[in-house]
Amino acid sequence: AEAYVSPEDGGLYLINADIPIYNAANRFNHEPKRKRKLLVSKRELAKLSQSVERAGRTIVPLKLYFNERGMAKILIGLATGRKSHDKRDVEAKRDWQRQKARILKEG
Repeated sequence: AEAYVSPEDGGLYLINADIPIYNAANRFNHEPKRKRKLLVSKRELAKLSQSVERAGRTIVPLKLYFNERGMAKILIGLATGRKSHDKRDVEAKRDWQRQKARILKEG
């Protein structure tokens, strides 16, 4: 839930994604939360970087899957953050749902 993609050093990097240690690899293992470079075309990199810098968006990983050849692929998306008033609305709705559940449970 806390993973994101960031344009750095002329490439896209997957940051804070937890990929668990493979037990059978013993001493040849990797760090579970290290930065991982993503392979993208120059055009796609420029488009995504521009969107992050100008519009203040965030690139987030949506789905991790393996293709027919066994290669790991990641589906990424552009996300726009919530405004503070939107956050308050969501929090108020969440609190009401909790209260409603509590009332139904007691009654």
